[in-house]
Amino acid sequence: MTANARCCINPSILSADFVNLQAELDRISTADAVHVDVMDNHFVPNLTIGLPVVERIAQVSPVPLDVHLMIADVDRWAPSYADAGVHSVTFHVEASNAPIKLARELRARGSKAGMALRPATPVEPYLDMLDELDMLLIMTVEPGFGGQSFLDVTLPKIRRARAAIEGSGASVAIQVDGGITAETITRAAEAGASIFVAGSAVYGAADPAQAIEALRAKGQLALG
Repeated sequence: MTANARCCINPSILSADFVNLQAELDRISTADAVHVDVMDNHFVPNLTIGLPVVERIAQVSPVPLDVHLMIADVDRWAPSYADAGVHSVTFHVEASNAPIKLARELRARGSKAGMALRPATPVEPYLDMLDELDMLLIMTVEPGFGGQSFLDVTLPKIRRARAAIEGSGASVAIQVDGGITAETITRAAEAGASIFVAGSAVYGAADPAQAIEALRAKGQLALG
């Protein structure tokens, strides 16, 4: 792992109370960002929120928005999320026909560019485009639903991605999403991830701020 890597905790509002979303955002004000899952019931078998809600969240959130697009036709829709003023937009490479073009467009519109891979999608075909990205999201569950268990089968992919990033000299963070708990965050961090999406581990806790701090401490310890 790169020296002085900082552990970031991005709670997912997929586990929040959508009726009281502004209050739920305030409960995670100590997080590094809020992870906003956008699902269209096409790319994944679930339906969540769209652009108008994301725009409103961006206006009231106490922390930056980390938007994860699990949608079809992402080349068409992703730039609008960058225009909404969010900190980062992550698209699934499986849904993009032109990932390099899309990553460049997101950056040109003022957002950081993230690219996500499903658990079974290999990272190797995309290593040549690392310089086009700010973040690589390696899904540690099948995308679509919260509350799933961490897939250890993804750990070797995280390690290979980290080795390739360090070998290339690219400045790309590795994010993991799915099944992150006080126990699994250590394994994921040791493999090379530094940004962790946690849903139920934060919002299912009596004190979300305390849960965030505990996860951050465990992850940072593993990062060294």
